[in-house]
Amino acid sequence: MPEKDFNSKQIKKNVLLSLSVQLVSFFVSLILNLILPKFICESEYSYWQTFLLYVSYVPLLHFGFLDGLMLRYSQYDYDSLDKSLIRSQFKIFLSFELFFAAVTTGTGLFIPNETTKVILFFIAFAIVSTNVFTYTSYFFQLTNRISKYAVLVLIQRLLLGVGVLSLIIAGKQYFWEICIVYLFADAVAILWGSIGNKGLYWGQSVSVKEGFRELWKNVSAGVMLLIANLSAMLLVGGAKMFVQWRYDALTFGKVAFSFNVSNLFLTFVTAASVALFPSLKRINQENLPDVYMKIRKSVTPWLFVALLTYFPGCFILEAWLPNYASSLLYLGVLLPIIVFASRVSLLTNNYLKAYRKEKTMLRINLLSVCAAFVMFYISTYILDSILFVLLSLVLVIMVRSIISEIVVMRLIKKKNYESFVVEVLLTVAFILVTMKFNGLL
Repeated sequence: MPEKDFNSKQIKKNVLLSLSVQLVSFFVSLILNLILPKFICESEYSYWQTFLLYVSYVPLLHFGFLDGLMLRYSQYDYDSLDKSLIRSQFKIFLSFELFFAAVTTGTGLFIPNETTKVILFFIAFAIVSTNVFTYTSYFFQLTNRISKYAVLVLIQRLLLGVGVLSLIIAGKQYFWEICIVYLFADAVAILWGSIGNKGLYWGQSVSVKEGFRELWKNVSAGVMLLIANLSAMLLVGGAKMFVQWRYDALTFGKVAFSFNVSNLFLTFVTAASVALFPSLKRINQENLPDVYMKIRKSVTPWLFVALLTYFPGCFILEAWLPNYASSLLYLGVLLPIIVFASRVSLLTNNYLKAYRKEKTMLRINLLSVCAAFVMFYISTYILDSILFVLLSLVLVIMVRSIISEIVVMRLIKKKNYESFVVEVLLTVAFILVTMKFNGLL
């Protein structure tokens, strides 16, 4: 299959397109994270956050298949793909997702708590919708059809945002109504995406045996990356899970709110990262070191400047959402993760994937998760301190970022170690200032 050349102009176009769509996504996130909490009760908001927390781990159930597609096919154009082979894999993949959805639904039937039962019911639907949506979006990304990927995300986010706004205007306040809107947005986006990827779903396929053999190759290629990515998610998700397990629903909702606000800062970085990886796969390897240093030097200062928005933001959020004032205390400690998580998402992960160092990613992330979970357990069950949970999270994410960068710099034969010292000092200074600002010191 012929591979496609790539150039810097195309990289810029793809990144700008992704950023523009992510601007819309940013405003939808504002609706979900800053407007919605104003109009629903704290308990319903905490149930909604519980649904989102566990849905974030739904990708585990494709076992690396989708990541394998990205790794093995990202140098090809859409017309070059063997669609009959891919269709066969999709049918097998969909069968597995439907099976897991059925198991989740069946499990929910034996749960005595009605709220938990409802959450499991919606998670079952999300197992299918989330993974099929990812399948659809990945094929737009890996074949470098970033404009179509952008429209796909735009449809999903706009439907979600408009749907939630409609619920607010109509005075609806139950979390399950928001879950319905969430799943509906996924379904419509998948329907549109299936038109753009119509050759990848239904039609004549190769034999099940041949399709399963290729699917297994993709799983084998992608499972390390999947585990690496999910173990990275477990850093943040693990902190939230320990809080949910240890404390009441209202406390969890307020901690989740602080995470959601910090995630607003990561929105644009995620968009740039989506466009960057297929681009890196198409760049001559000798140019990768210079590209890395240019991106790092241009992005890092702005990430630290973004931290300063915390102080005016506190006054605005406290006036708008007085019930979540305690969340702002957590946010001040938590916010520095945007600096280090952004660089991992935008740079180190993409470079480790470009150099096919998924096993290295996995080792770094697994060690980070193990260290984090020990610290989370001590913080919640021994020290009984949410503050220490968040400080532990920041520490682990910071150390993970530094180790990942050292690995990448060795690969590209560049050195920039002195910047780590400056960034750590700035992070510590920011946390101390925010703690003093909030009366914690």
